Amino acid sequence: MFNFIMSKISITPKQVHSLVAERIQTWGLCIRTLRYTQKIKAADLCERLGISHTTLRRLEQGDPAAAVCHYLQALLILGVLDEVAPPVPTTLFNSDAAHKRVRLQSRADDDLF
Repeated sequence: MFNFIMSKISITPKQVHSLVAERIQTWGLCIRTLRYTQKIKAADLCERLGISHTTLRRLEQGDPAAAVCHYLQALLILGVLDEVAPPVPTTLFNSDAAHKRVRLQSRADDDLF
């Protein structure tokens, strides 16, 4: 199981690219729709996710400041994670070409490389 370090960072809709905001809105709509169609009470989903009703409401409304791990956990519990957020192809982060591309884009003062 993954351990996530969460910090409270306030993100406003203006700080989120429209494509990202649209994707998050879609995730929220999906969570709400599936919860209703699967007849899962909000309290039950909150308990399984370990979140408050307020946080679930934020997820279902597509709040970009809600933690991505909560969205993904909800989609996993509802049985659609791989459809909604498929795994990233390993070629995007395992290939020599990807590493070369990252090195070219890094700056001299970057301490990661």
